[in-house]
This record gives sequence, structure tokens and C-alpha cells, in this order.
Amino acid sequence: MTAETAVLRAASLAPPVSTVVADPASVHAAIESRFCCREFLSTPVEREVLERILRVASWAPSGSNNQPWKVYVVQGASRDALSRKVCEAHDAVNADPALAGRYREEYQYYPRQWVSPYIERRRACGLGLYRVLNIAKGERARMHAQQQRNYEFFGAPVGMFFTNERLLAEGALVDTAMFVQNVMLAARAEGLHSCIQAAWNPFASLVLPHLGAGDERLVCALALGHADVAAPVNTFRPDRVDPAAYTSWLD
Repeated sequence: MTAETAVLRAASLAPPVSTVVADPASVHAAIESRFCCREFLSTPVEREVLERILRVASWAPSGSNNQPWKVYVVQGASRDALSRKVCEAHDAVNADPALAGRYREEYQYYPRQWVSPYIERRRACGLGLYRVLNIAKGERARMHAQQQRNYEFFGAPVGMFFTNERLLAEGALVDTAMFVQNVMLAARAEGLHSCIQAAWNPFASLVLPHLGAGDERLVCALALGHADVAAPVNTFRPDRVDPAAYTSWLD
């Protein structure tokens, strides 16, 4: 496809220009109702719905319209096999921490040294989650089991993995993050919930070959499905910083 053809095709597919969103409240509701769902029902999600979510999400911005994201959707036997493989590795590292050296992230997600105010926010989030789950300090077995739920997609029937080609620069991570946010918001429009996951990243050496994406960079994963509204863990909502704390107004 030539550049000129691509421009014409994009123009034919693009939504009409509008200065007003038909229902602004629904946009706000999708954003504000999104949360990290940590327990899902096993109810299947139709492929048509998933395709619709991805199609809507594709309108995310990206530098020079590169659209660097790649998406791998795992369900059924493929989902279960990958889950077992990574759970086994996670259990092995828990039993022998020296094995952690076998696994590494594609890029450094968290800082090596935490400073204020981020360390306080991290602690508050972790303590709040464990409080809802009634996991006491020092209950290592239960902490491990809860961490393991990441690798079971928290029971969600759908897992998504987002990757980039390794030759791309850091900007591709930013572009892909905006795409993933669109996926999460489009899922809300379908009555679905999600949980963004960086927990899979250290196990990229197991995940990527399973996906047939060995030459790519794992950005993150996403669990997606119908929320289990009866699960206590889904009542957890970490607070948000007031905009006044992070916004500077320059007139």
C-alpha cells in the first residue's frame, strides 16, 4: 500500500469531525468506573465483542501514526497452557529465589530506588489490597498465592498481551500505553472489566515463545472479562491524587 493510498483509506474510515461528544457523561463514566479487577467470572467473551474493542482502540494516537502495538489474545487451551507454564516458574522462584536470575523484564518498569511520594503511594496500595483480602503481614504463602492470581488472569477467560518490535524506541511504549488505555475504556462500553498487568513482564522469555513473538518486546498484559461483583477484592479502590497536587498553571 502506497502512502497516498493509506491516506485515502484512512480518510474513508475515520469518524466524522465533531466538536461535541454525543454523551459526555458516558465518557466520564467509562473512565471513572475502570479499575483493576482482580476477580472475574468464567463467562466467555464473544470474539465479535473483542474485535469491536480492538477496532475502537485502534484510534489511539501514536507518533507519526506508527501504530507500533501488536496484540495477542489468548483464550481456552492456549490461555490455560501459558498460565500453567508461568505459574510453575513463579512457584519455582518462590521456592528458590536464586532462580529469579533466569527471568528478566524487557524494560525496567519500576524504579530501582523508591522515593517520596511514590514509596508512600505504593505502600498504601499494597496495604489496602491486603487489608481487603484479609492477608496479614508475614503471611508469605497467602501473598504468593495472591501474586499467582496474576498468572491465572484472575480467572478472566481472556488474556491480552501487547508487544512492540525490539528495534523501536521508547516512544513505542508510550504509544502502546495509550492504545491499551483505549482497550480498557472500550471494554467498559461493552460492560466488561479489565486488569492491566506488568506482573507477566519478568517471564517474557516464557510468554513470547508461546505467542510466537520471540523477536518482540513484551510491553504488558491485560486480563479481560466480566467482573465478579461478589468478590471482596473488587471493592478495593486506591485513592487518586487531587489535580492541584500535580498541575502547574502558567498564564
